[in-house]
Amino acid sequence: MIRMILGRVLLSAMLVMPLIGSGNSAMAVQPDEILEDAALESRARELSKGLRCLVCRNENIDESNADLARDLRLLVRERLVAGDSNDEAMDFIVERYGEYVLLSPRATGANWLLYAAGPLMLVLALILAGAYIRARSRTPSDEDPAAGSLSTQEREQLDRILKD
Repeated sequence: MIRMILGRVLLSAMLVMPLIGSGNSAMAVQPDEILEDAALESRARELSKGLRCLVCRNENIDESNADLARDLRLLVRERLVAGDSNDEAMDFIVERYGEYVLLSPRATGANWLLYAAGPLMLVLALILAGAYIRARSRTPSDEDPAAGSLSTQEREQLDRILKD
């Protein structure tokens, strides 16, 4: 009985959860924000997907319902209507809000160091791991040829110990 109830609850949850999530991922653009020119609206939507909502953090302004996201969407459309190119509109917004507003920061200035840090750390880790493995694999005879051989006295002592 309990298994049947749990099974139904789990099945219901699996069916309902995608519906809840899909409502959240719907565009938050209000009808009064949409531009009459379809080409400009398409450009505005494309730019909006690359801008971070400063309230919601890792959500683009096209999907966010925050007031600041709405203001940014309106600003993007305003710049496009004024005749700005996509790059000019993005530069204006970055100049006004900082580079944090971009979901994918540009690889310029100090940001290139952040982009290069991951691969550089991987190379450094591989070098250190190789050096460690190489050092561990060396036998004492590799470093000092005499260290691996026993003197006659040592060999006799070893033979006595092994016999006992």
